[in-house]
Amino acid sequence: MMDNKNLTGGDNLAAILVIFGGTGDLTHRKLMPALYNMLLDGLLPKHFRVVSIGRRDKTEDQYREDIKSSIEKYSRNKIDESKWAVLREMIKYYRFDFRDHDGYAGLKAYLDDLDAASKTKGNRIYYLAVAPEYFETIVQGIHLSGMTKSKEGWSRLVIEKPFGKDLATARHLNQKLLEVFDESNIYRIDHYLGKEMIQNIMVLRFCNLIFESIWNNKFIDNIQISLTEKLGVGTRGEYYEKSGAMRDMVQNHIMQILSLVAMEPPVNLNTDSIRTEKLKVIEAIEDITPEFLRDNVVFGQYGRGVIDGVPVVGYREEEKVPKDSNTETFVALKLHINNFRWAGTPFYIRTGKRLGIYSAEIVIQFKNLPNILYFKDSNIQEPNLLVIRIQPNVGVFFQFNTKDFSTHHDIVATKMDTSYAIPGQGNTPEAYERLIYDILRGDSTLFSRWDEVEAAWKVADKIISYRSQSKLNFPNYDAGSMGPIRSFELLAKDGRKWWNI
Repeated sequence: MMDNKNLTGGDNLAAILVIFGGTGDLTHRKLMPALYNMLLDGLLPKHFRVVSIGRRDKTEDQYREDIKSSIEKYSRNKIDESKWAVLREMIKYYRFDFRDHDGYAGLKAYLDDLDAASKTKGNRIYYLAVAPEYFETIVQGIHLSGMTKSKEGWSRLVIEKPFGKDLATARHLNQKLLEVFDESNIYRIDHYLGKEMIQNIMVLRFCNLIFESIWNNKFIDNIQISLTEKLGVGTRGEYYEKSGAMRDMVQNHIMQILSLVAMEPPVNLNTDSIRTEKLKVIEAIEDITPEFLRDNVVFGQYGRGVIDGVPVVGYREEEKVPKDSNTETFVALKLHINNFRWAGTPFYIRTGKRLGIYSAEIVIQFKNLPNILYFKDSNIQEPNLLVIRIQPNVGVFFQFNTKDFSTHHDIVATKMDTSYAIPGQGNTPEAYERLIYDILRGDSTLFSRWDEVEAAWKVADKIISYRSQSKLNFPNYDAGSMGPIRSFELLAKDGRKWWNI
């Protein structure tokens, strides 16, 4: 990653952050709280402005008060009036319907005037916090109005997932983006990559000989990646019908985590070196054949059930969800990575909504020793486990065997746990703080390069196509359970089980 020892909130990071979708949920819940906390931490430059674009008829003062209320509600830090006063003056509200191409010329003039008054050096970040169907419209508006051109500054584009709905639409979108922005200036944001423990995967591996020397198929029995939620789709039924768990979680978050866990050591910590090794992992995933799909993929959809003692409805009863919907809310996969490091080691993946546990973690299960010596009689050998906890507990858990000192010869599994609880650590502003700061610095290490996205879609497309052609008996798991029975059978047939640490 880029060396940031000498990078602080100084003038070298001066910029205007232009948020398309300034009145939307993402801006209020994530982006503005992130900016406030960055200000508290001294990570915002002195010459910095935020231009929020929205269609609603609001005065700038009204908009600022709405933002203050959101920061009070969602920020990890309590609001400090003096600090808020500084951020308040940085925030501008520009009323504009971004679907109207005639309005972009006025926006350009406004930004040019603001740039001159604020000393932001012509640097622009265009953040598309809007539905994906508007990405192309906005980028074309930016292009036709000449807003990517500056005598001395740079222009960067930030887009949220999903990056297309399949490989074909992703390629089309990417081509339209490349007509306006260079690949080096496109930041495809995945908030999971902003989480501290995701970033810590490489440190854990490449800074500890004890782990990296055994991080391969000779010593690791299997690796499990679980991203599980207690929440249902809520008011997002219309969006979820178009995505499902495959598009919402597997194609992006899980593929990124998988590539970080399984990648080879990069030749250096430059952005492209890291991204290239991640790409190699996705490209090495075994062929997705009809036989593979039949034996190694499980889809699920939640029915009625009980979460934390409260009865909840099934997916088909959620708002804006068809009564006969076949959209998956759960996916379990078994994958192999066909390279020298991982050949023969299965990677088990599961993600779902309305499950009994809210958690995101990576479990590395090491191989057992031969059942001789201590394990030849009555002692039960528990496997060594290394667990990387992403949320809500953040940290590292390690399980190993030692003598039970209360007996003469028993062996017990001892647990070392460095993790700590962060309530509500889901899609939180903390991840956005890191990612926005990296965008300001021009460090794209934690963002998806196009060839990574393309490779992930090649895998996901085949699985999504299989799901759409399959006759599925939904719902097939109760809310509050840990998914369909077949997801447990997926591991049981290999003599393994899902770990819930």
